[in-house]
Amino acid sequence: MNFDKEFDASGLACPLPIVKTKKSLQTMTSGQVLRVIATDPGSVCDMEAFAEQTGNALLYSGTENSKFVFLLKKA
Repeated sequence: MNFDKEFDASGLACPLPIVKTKKSLQTMTSGQVLRVIATDPGSVCDMEAFAEQTGNALLYSGTENSKFVFLLKKA
């Protein structure tokens, strides 16, 4: 899937992946897609909750090369 911006949160522990994802989304316009890469297993639940609370759509949540990958569409 295509994305407009990528943020690599590898090596960051909770809550930093969410905090930095939020900052990355603030620089984007509505409808753009952010790809987030994380290594923290807690980021799976955190990203789902973050999307629900902020209204940003979680388009994809999966794993690639032992890392967690998320695609978020800015509301």
